[in-house]
Amino acid sequence: MNLNELAHRPPLHEDTVTDLERLFRRLVRNLAGTEPARLHQPLPLADIYQSIVPYRSNRRSLQLESSEDYELVLLRLAAGEGGFVRTEPEEARKKLAAEVASSNPDLTLLRRVEHVFLTLRSEPLAYALGPEPEPAGPPLVDARPAPAPLGLPELPELPELPEPDERPELPELEPTTPEEGVPHCLFCGGTLPGHRTVTFCPHCGQRQGPATCPACHSEVEPGWRHCVSCGSALQEG
Repeated sequence: MNLNELAHRPPLHEDTVTDLERLFRRLVRNLAGTEPARLHQPLPLADIYQSIVPYRSNRRSLQLESSEDYELVLLRLAAGEGGFVRTEPEEARKKLAAEVASSNPDLTLLRRVEHVFLTLRSEPLAYALGPEPEPAGPPLVDARPAPAPLGLPELPELPELPEPDERPELPELEPTTPEEGVPHCLFCGGTLPGHRTVTFCPHCGQRQGPATCPACHSEVEPGWRHCVSCGSALQEG
């Protein structure tokens, strides 16, 4: 990529910047703000993670959750991924690249390799010195119109129920009484035949008229246990 292409490259958006690009841009920005002359000089690998872009003070801008994530991205950068830097000596770069390609990279290799220098390539450097990535835009909103509501038939309004205090009062029913002039049982109220003398009720079997003592036939009242005339015992009921 030449400088002309860099000038016409569309602006970056924060949500499309990779971790590797973000680390390289932070490396360039930190050097430009403190030691701009070093932008064109070989940088010791140890200086990058110790003083130029230490993880603790750049964690927020790098958007990396852990120091392990930081070391893995720095290992990729030093291995030459993305073409952002030139790593010397070549034997050290190949060793770093082989570790990145492994299934479980040994991150301690960053501190074990010695005399490794990174030189910032001119084209990515020029682009990193350009405008900062634009912040991520708002989430996309579906511009399609909302579906029209279904045309449901209008239902007739139901009459309101009266409040409890407004409900009509039911007429009180008068208690039924035996018909006047018609004989009725003294116990169950059943109708008795009126054309003959009735001693017992044909409905409940109770004797009609005052009770009498079975011994002396004197009149007795309900509830008595003995006759007051002869003292005979009376049947209950």
